[in-house]
Amino acid sequence: MEAETKYAKSGDVHIAYRVFGDGPRDIVLIPGTISHVELYWEFPMNEYLLKRLTSFARVIVFDKRGQGLSDRVAEQTLEERIADVRAVMDAAGSERATVYGWSEGGAMSLMFAATYPERTSALVLYATFATMTAEPWAIPLEIAEQILAHWVGHWGEGMIIAINAPSRAHDEAFMQWGARLERASASPGSIEALLRANYEIDVRHILPSIQVPTLIAHRTGDSLVPVEMGRYLAQNIPGAKYVELPGNDHMLQALDQDVLDVLIDEIEELITGVRHRPEPDRVLATVMFTDIVGSTESASKQGDRQWRELLNNFYAAVRKELAAFRGREVNTTGDGLLATFDGPARAIRCAGSIRERVRPLGLQVRTGLHTGECELIGNDVAGIAVHIGARVAATASPGEVLVSGTVKDLVAGSGLRFADRGTHSLKGVPGEWHLYAA
Repeated sequence: MEAETKYAKSGDVHIAYRVFGDGPRDIVLIPGTISHVELYWEFPMNEYLLKRLTSFARVIVFDKRGQGLSDRVAEQTLEERIADVRAVMDAAGSERATVYGWSEGGAMSLMFAATYPERTSALVLYATFATMTAEPWAIPLEIAEQILAHWVGHWGEGMIIAINAPSRAHDEAFMQWGARLERASASPGSIEALLRANYEIDVRHILPSIQVPTLIAHRTGDSLVPVEMGRYLAQNIPGAKYVELPGNDHMLQALDQDVLDVLIDEIEELITGVRHRPEPDRVLATVMFTDIVGSTESASKQGDRQWRELLNNFYAAVRKELAAFRGREVNTTGDGLLATFDGPARAIRCAGSIRERVRPLGLQVRTGLHTGECELIGNDVAGIAVHIGARVAATASPGEVLVSGTVKDLVAGSGLRFADRGTHSLKGVPGEWHLYAA
């Protein structure tokens, strides 16, 4: 998913944008509170979103003014923001597009669709709101000030994950990605200005004037914006279709892939009239998740430069072992890696070799392996087997190569030995799972 970063001129402000794919229709993605036009789209779930959307459309992404690679300016009015959307569309050669906004980006999307219906072919809103100051989401000013002070005081520490994706708050790699995205997207001062502007937003009065086909999606237990707001939008936008998705996390990136697929299927049907989700290739594979133990503490002690150098050495060592054991790297997660193997015994031996190879670097890793049927989607893998592998890895102790009972059974006769680690409940995976340390 490569695309050159370019700049559109909106008045005196430069807006960074990228264009993915070359489909017959255009989609403009309007991000939530923070964005970074390059870093944001490197996250695996965001890459998957792009791959699905570009199968039927050309996708335009950008950084809002004051954020990411766009000019860092203080102005945050809705009028200026929708002018930025128009400038990006002009620069990208898009006469008309579906506008897809999530969270804080929803108000921009609503305002753009109402102001420029001739340039809006459809409107998609996910987990968004019309106002914070009136029901069904009324936040008193004194509470808003307390929340704002907390955000600004802890900006760059992964606030966006802790608040918007509480189920992932204990996922170290996910938290690191969120913290890095915060620091790259905005300074504490600029995020304070944005959040103050967001509190003043009220677009309820324009809802009846939305004339374009509209899809509204919201999670039933949204941890930030109550689901009643999604229902309110659907009731007040003429002809809007409303889809309620299961789950509690507000963040788009915290959606399970099967839930995200439901949302993308709805978007495709809205835009094209049909659903064309390709049947993925399926293959039996052993998935291996490995990550560095205590990476946050190590990064804090060593500083950014030394930590980046250490990470580079770590990945070089891991990739050398993958090549030796015929493993295929799927993606990296900031301080870890997902790989697949066509043989479980080689996967176990590779994991053990990685453990020994990185010790001279002063690093410990935990590794989890599971064998099952995986969906091949481009260069990515998906399916329940991948989720199980990730949960097994999360259960592993420092320095441990932990495998599912499936893996152990498949390598009978290989000479590999195992220590029984008992049965475990794996988060989000039905049943009890017997795990073994290799």
